[in-house]
Amino acid sequence: MKDVITIAIQETLVNLGMPRVAFAVDHPEEVAHGDYACNVAMVLGRKVGKTPKVVAEEIMVALEGQIEYVERIAIAGPGFLNFYLSRDFFATEIERANTLGESWGKNNDWADKKVIVEYTDPNPFKEFHIGHLFTNVVGESIARLFMMQGADTRRVNYQGDVGLHVAHAVWGMQKLGIDVAGDFSARELGKAYALGATAYKTDETAQAEIRAINKKIYDRSDEDINTIYDAGRAVSLAYFETIYASIGTQFSSYFFESETGPLGKKLVLANPEVFTLSDGARIFKGEDYGLHTRVFINKEDLPTYEAKELALAKLKEDRLGKYDWSVISTANEVSEYFKVLKQAMSFVYPELAAKTEHIGHGMVRLATGKMSSRTGEVIAAIDFIDEVIQAAVAKMGQSGHSEPDPELARSVAMAAIKYEILRGSILQNSIFDKEKALSFEGDSGPYLQYTHARICSVLEKTRVAGLSSSVMLFPETPYKVERIIYQFEEVVREAFCERAPHKVTTYLTELAGAFNSFYAQEKIADPTDTYAPYKIAVAEVVCTTLKNGLWVLGIKAPEKM
Repeated sequence: MKDVITIAIQETLVNLGMPRVAFAVDHPEEVAHGDYACNVAMVLGRKVGKTPKVVAEEIMVALEGQIEYVERIAIAGPGFLNFYLSRDFFATEIERANTLGESWGKNNDWADKKVIVEYTDPNPFKEFHIGHLFTNVVGESIARLFMMQGADTRRVNYQGDVGLHVAHAVWGMQKLGIDVAGDFSARELGKAYALGATAYKTDETAQAEIRAINKKIYDRSDEDINTIYDAGRAVSLAYFETIYASIGTQFSSYFFESETGPLGKKLVLANPEVFTLSDGARIFKGEDYGLHTRVFINKEDLPTYEAKELALAKLKEDRLGKYDWSVISTANEVSEYFKVLKQAMSFVYPELAAKTEHIGHGMVRLATGKMSSRTGEVIAAIDFIDEVIQAAVAKMGQSGHSEPDPELARSVAMAAIKYEILRGSILQNSIFDKEKALSFEGDSGPYLQYTHARICSVLEKTRVAGLSSSVMLFPETPYKVERIIYQFEEVVREAFCERAPHKVTTYLTELAGAFNSFYAQEKIADPTDTYAPYKIAVAEVVCTTLKNGLWVLGIKAPEKM
């Protein structure tokens, strides 16, 4: 409906001979001010030499009766146009949403387009910490927003299985005497990495040994090193898979630095005019473009992250076929690095650079501050999840669950984590508040889950009572919840366009609150109520909207809690 009103206003400006201007069509904060409000007259006033109220009057008269489902238009304040929708509109939207079901909220804006979304990107041999978990949650929601637009979306994961950090771990494995022929854990790899990273900074002999190991890993010239490396890599990747399964992420492709390294080096050497020699290294002079300089091949003749990333763009296309858009979601601390990378890529692969988007998101912070895997002081994602699960079990116990179902407790815990990550702008840093995240009383993932389960229970009661939904007969005044339901499609589209999943969390929370107020005031499963079938239809749509919206956030919608 927002698009319909916007287009009608644009056409009216042409018909009135007024200049075309950018204007906003939004929902007023107060229902009394209409279902949509537009500032077009405010924008045009000065341009046409008239007061906004006079302009608004001209536009209102021209629009009268021209927009289906707009019952009336009024002028408010200094010249805002307020649009009031007809009662039939809301009933029609309830019926349409129920008909669409699982497709409610989706559109075809990106149909027939292939999109690659890269996120998570943990490094083998290092701990999968809560920073990776938060990156995963953000990336997953971005991928799902693309899917809601009809895009053929491929989730990919790029992992650093070569590099100095791996050499740190291999050196540490040797010093700790880890038996790679037997069983060892990813946790032991994390300790080995921390040992090597510390020694590299404090011990010159260790530093030389680690550098030597690094070159051997790249060229696979030492069988003993190869054996340690292969075993550690396998254990680490298997460990990551258990985490992906537990948090509900499934990647279609994996890329590794061991693949991109050789290709990246070739690309840099093949473009000497782009990557110039400097003190034995190959660099890209970002200062020439208002950026900063980055090294692409270091003095030891090894490709850096930059060279590997350059190759990755091409490797994605080679493996997945020609794509229309590529998104890379990482922490925003590397945003400046990606600007340099895209600039360099524009000279080597201009077409790929033009369709590559980097989304930098904020970092998670706890009471102890920022995590740092270089010191070993990390909060492992699996430990963090388990801690929240135990807190969820305790919380559910307080709510009357004598023995909470383990899967439900995990679902509630993940809802708490994911919602808390996505409730604010992904561009900002966040602090995880466990108590707030696990609240069942609003502004939390568990609250949305509980509302969905409550509706499922109510709908089951209506079926037992022999009632079914219908939109044939409805009360004269729309319920407040109806004025929120129809906005779902708009919210999903805006969240996608602005790369802002928090718009979905905010909307769902408002919707759940409106439904719970509706439920407190109205009997839904009452056979004697004339409007019971319509109330059931409303409840069904809210249930579907919550389920579809939670899916966008990567959160399960249990039917019982």
